[in-house]
Amino acid sequence: MSPSDNNLGLYVHIPFCRRRCHFCAFYLEIAQPAPMARFHSALIQEIALHHRQDSLNGRALQSIYFGGGTPTSLPADQLAALLKLVRTTWPTSATTEVTVEAHPSSVTERDLTVLADAGFNRISFGAESMTDKDFASIGRFGQVQDTAAAVQAARRAGFSNINLDLMYGLPGQSLQDWIRTLESLMTLTPSHISCYALTIEEGTRLAQDIVRNLVLPPDDMLQLDMESATERVLAEVGFSRYEISNYAKPDSACRHNLLYWTGGEYLGLGPSAQSYLHGIRFGNIANLDTYAACLNDNRLPMTDRTILSASERQRDALVFGLRLLHGVPRKTVKAAERDHQIDELVAKGLLDADRDRVRLTSLGRRYADTVAEQLF
Repeated sequence: MSPSDNNLGLYVHIPFCRRRCHFCAFYLEIAQPAPMARFHSALIQEIALHHRQDSLNGRALQSIYFGGGTPTSLPADQLAALLKLVRTTWPTSATTEVTVEAHPSSVTERDLTVLADAGFNRISFGAESMTDKDFASIGRFGQVQDTAAAVQAARRAGFSNINLDLMYGLPGQSLQDWIRTLESLMTLTPSHISCYALTIEEGTRLAQDIVRNLVLPPDDMLQLDMESATERVLAEVGFSRYEISNYAKPDSACRHNLLYWTGGEYLGLGPSAQSYLHGIRFGNIANLDTYAACLNDNRLPMTDRTILSASERQRDALVFGLRLLHGVPRKTVKAAERDHQIDELVAKGLLDADRDRVRLTSLGRRYADTVAEQLF
């Protein structure tokens, strides 16, 4: 579990959106000039303070990920300047993966050119669906044609590594609707696709709409059928499922997200960002004003700092590693001291174990949260 120089990432959380989607429970701020300026200034201070404290011990970054929120709520020139600051603060290489998330309606071709020229080499568009009627019930603005236009513009700007985020089990969405969404994506030739089952988070607008009988809750059995169809349809066109929710063309797996599942380390910047460094998990305060105030006082805006014991680190390696389709080595199970729980999960058909590795079964992938709870 010792960190290595090529197993370190940086996550930059941009907490702004034009408006909140009905399913979203993440911390965010509505994009307005004053809070965006306050955030930008505070983020620069946070980078400087981590640099002064040598938080990364001079190690090189394998990946940089600008997520949100909607990072492209900030002007493209500002994102480019922030990436330049990151790269002058910490070592990177020509092979460092640099991702930016974007809403398809939030970028122009000029924006995409600026981002590509600045060194972003991977872009992730929140498509959600390729059927316009799906958008109303989840409060997502824009149209399907925006996704197609954004992908084409990104490719002209120089991006070749393009991810599309999708959700299935949306209110009123049928299995055939979902399959048509998957098939229509193929004309856009993405290199990576992330597919997430809609979940209802407490306190969201969608949860309230379900209570009021304005929309139907997700159908668990339908979502399972959709998941099965996803793996089949994408496999037919050359995508490999390498993690529960992620599919990639050859050599296009997301290196940053792999850090989370393989015990890698990462520093998170921005309000509510999470970090794992030197065996310690910690998060930033999920409030822009408090975040900025801490940094104005030359204090890192940390909260929830937990030093993991050796056994806890081994447990996490097992739980997170099982999200990968190839699972984990037997030695990881032994180190985590979870042999009894593993045997029980195998008996229930949730895990498959041979002499060398343990992995989720197809049933286990559908109930991965249940498996994780039993292993914690």
